[in-house]
Amino acid sequence: MTLEQHLSVLVKSAVKALYNIDAEDSQIQLQKTRPEFEGHITLVVFPFVKLARKAPQVVGDDIGNWLLVNGEKLIAKFNAVQGFLNLVIDDAFWVKQLEAIDADDNYGQLQRPTTNDQRPLMMVEYSSPNTNKPLHLGHVRNNLLGYSIAKIQEANGWKVVKTNIVNDRGIHICKSMLAWLKFGNGETPESSGKKGDHLIGDYYVRFDKEYKKQIAELMAKGMDEETAKREAPLMLEAQDMLRKWEANDPEVRALWAKMNSWVYAGFDETYRRMGVSFDKIYYESETYLEGKSEVEKGLASGAFYRREDGSVWADLTKDGLDEKLLLRSDGTSVYMTQDIGTAKLRFQDYPIDKMVYVVGNEQEYHFKVLSILLDRLGFPFGKELVHFSYGMVELPNGKMKSREGTVVDADDLMDKMVEDAKEIYLQKNDQSPMTNDQCDQVARMVGLGALKYFILKVDPRKNMLFNPAESIDFNGNTGPFIQYTYARIQSVLRKAEARDLEISIFRDLEEKELALIQRLCEYPSIVRTAGDEFSPAVICNYAYALACDFNSFYHDLSILNEPDASKRALRLLLAKNVAKVLRSSMSLLGIEMPDRM
Repeated sequence: MTLEQHLSVLVKSAVKALYNIDAEDSQIQLQKTRPEFEGHITLVVFPFVKLARKAPQVVGDDIGNWLLVNGEKLIAKFNAVQGFLNLVIDDAFWVKQLEAIDADDNYGQLQRPTTNDQRPLMMVEYSSPNTNKPLHLGHVRNNLLGYSIAKIQEANGWKVVKTNIVNDRGIHICKSMLAWLKFGNGETPESSGKKGDHLIGDYYVRFDKEYKKQIAELMAKGMDEETAKREAPLMLEAQDMLRKWEANDPEVRALWAKMNSWVYAGFDETYRRMGVSFDKIYYESETYLEGKSEVEKGLASGAFYRREDGSVWADLTKDGLDEKLLLRSDGTSVYMTQDIGTAKLRFQDYPIDKMVYVVGNEQEYHFKVLSILLDRLGFPFGKELVHFSYGMVELPNGKMKSREGTVVDADDLMDKMVEDAKEIYLQKNDQSPMTNDQCDQVARMVGLGALKYFILKVDPRKNMLFNPAESIDFNGNTGPFIQYTYARIQSVLRKAEARDLEISIFRDLEEKELALIQRLCEYPSIVRTAGDEFSPAVICNYAYALACDFNSFYHDLSILNEPDASKRALRLLLAKNVAKVLRSSMSLLGIEMPDRM
């Protein structure tokens, strides 16, 4: 039972005994005591003043004195100030809390039911790459957010299915295919030594380069820019290739399958390095026909309409939006068509209670429309979809443009983070006792931990600037700072074990010991809040605060060299559980914790 739950029961008993008031849960208002007053937790007494027919100060004193006598020794002392009852919790309670934390291997996470079927099911979609280019910095934020949200929701008692929709068809895919046919000379990942996704991305950039040349040539002959863009031979060929793909042309389909297989192998390697995974992957090539079928049904029912050129549209003006294209005049589908089909298949495949799309805020309009269209098509889940909208991420030198080949590649970024972490580590530890392999492993954990933490600590709904140098600092609000704190604790515990020092408890607490226990006690509510708000940043802020509290404690109070055995034992127990909670909280962010640094 938490402190708040325990106090709530006692306060209800107090007002019943004192004033014959049957208090409701909503009347028990508890908050952290303001720093200018003595106390750990404060009860707002105003809800009982009118019913008790006494002044706020009197009611506060009455309840405080009752708790001192009847509160199971929970309250050490109190002070009532202007309608607020500030309560000092006895050290014995905090010691018991520490004991309970130590005994709970899954501390902070809701108890799991005996079978998975008892848990509500949440599907979280993230990543959603295109098979015409490698993953970039924007995908990094998407993947890290999606994976962390899934971990946090699991900690809150959900059964989570992590899913990905791969955009493996469309005009952008045909652009890469056509460029490879025209300019590739049979190049493969094996012959080039490139990852498959990087190789295909190069040809997407090559298409754009050649396409711009053709536009310039047509404009030089007197054609206006918009007409030149439409009539450029490369664009016409790409559009023809898309029509052949949808018509199941065997040569186009064989080329598409071969080039996509190269990309998938590259994606898998990037996901593995990033530490993210999926339980189910959907492919647009397998869902768009389902979407087209639903659009045709909507057309037949009058939910949609066809224009003179043959294209199919949804009129959303009555919903305060505009008209939305669903099928082009040549019968080819658009992203919205695919998303309709994917949503239908997902709810057929799983008993989903909540569907969450982790997609950037530039797609807010898209998901508003998707929700309306699914509802209009008669799907009961249409209005219940959740778009987890997050802000864009940029580097100090500006935005990314994939068509121009100026994207910040995810693989290159991870390589640089790990290299920088190793360089910094070697500068600080020129006499490192670790082997090269151990050093590489620590550098990997620290480099990727720096990347993940820096991205996840920002409110996900805000745009952010990713600064690699700032992220890998071993001081301040960074992943390496928290990892170093954890490694420091592991070093202390190894030395204690080598000296066979007892880890147990005693009763009298010093201020910084008490502050650390209180911080540990906050962890379950932090996990709940992060789940309610879909915000890994809540976990980041807590982990940083806990690491700061421990380092302050470590600086001011001796652990291994404390001569009082009971104090030494308590401090070792505190250190052990701080490490446990740091490891738990960082695992919800997908961050590994090195035992040595």
